Amino acid sequence: MARTADKIESLIAEDPAMADAVAVIYDRTDGGSEGIEWAAVNDELTSGQWGRLIEKDVLESAGDEFRLSDPAAVEAALEDDPTTSISTGTDDDDGVDVDLDDDGSSWTKWDKLAAVGSVGLFLGYSQRSVRDVIGSAVNVFVGPIESVLPFYVVVLVLALFTGLFSTLLQANLMDMEKMGAYQQRMKDIQKKRKEAKERGDDEAMERIREEQMDAMGDQLGMFKEQFRPMVWTMFFTIPVFLWIYWMVLDGHIPAAETQIVAPLVGEVEWRDGVVGPMQMWIVWYFLCSMGFTQLIRKSLNIQTTPT
Repeated sequence: MARTADKIESLIAEDPAMADAVAVIYDRTDGGSEGIEWAAVNDELTSGQWGRLIEKDVLESAGDEFRLSDPAAVEAALEDDPTTSISTGTDDDDGVDVDLDDDGSSWTKWDKLAAVGSVGLFLGYSQRSVRDVIGSAVNVFVGPIESVLPFYVVVLVLALFTGLFSTLLQANLMDMEKMGAYQQRMKDIQKKRKEAKERGDDEAMERIREEQMDAMGDQLGMFKEQFRPMVWTMFFTIPVFLWIYWMVLDGHIPAAETQIVAPLVGEVEWRDGVVGPMQMWIVWYFLCSMGFTQLIRKSLNIQTTPT
């Protein structure tokens, strides 16, 4: 219940009109006991509001209809009786209530092990012995695919899987509500600073400077939230990237596939520089990866940045 109530409060903080939208759904589902369709509320809700409620899991699918995932939490939020007290550290009534406790951002031992492993994997770029071990290990799984598909297609497939993996990691490991709270607190402080400066209130400016110093911890919290999924992404993608590096640099690509006809470039070899010193295999992988990542985010409606 607490989690759902927090989400509803966050939505209302972002857009006060969401309170009315939630109230309409609560009333028309008889307190959450019945399902509801979009057609039944499109006279009161915008499609954006409906989508945000589904995205935040306030509404969950139930066949052809949707139901409130936690009617009791909805009722509590509408009665302005939040189950958790979260503060941005501002004293203004327009501040956003969100839990900024750094303990929620602390890394587990597995996160730290993944970070150490990622650093160790970086040695593969400079140490051939490490690269040979990692490349050979990955080749056990990728080799059968490479034996039946052209090398450029294999790179494309790997870019698809790494893009999907990194997107899902960001969506599941990064707390977007907390990220938004960090940003909102800094905006609130800047707003108060601007107002105090305009009216020449030296005492308020001093208090705001102290508040800015206290808020420096938020920057560390935001960094930890952003870097945690990045560590796991590197832990998974570096071996894949090293396998491609191992194939190209150490001559494991079949002689018939050492060249590729690329758009805007023409026929080039994998090790030819095409964007400054960047070789063709690097450019091809990153183009495929970025393209698939954007496509996956749009198609799955995955949010990877705070609102």
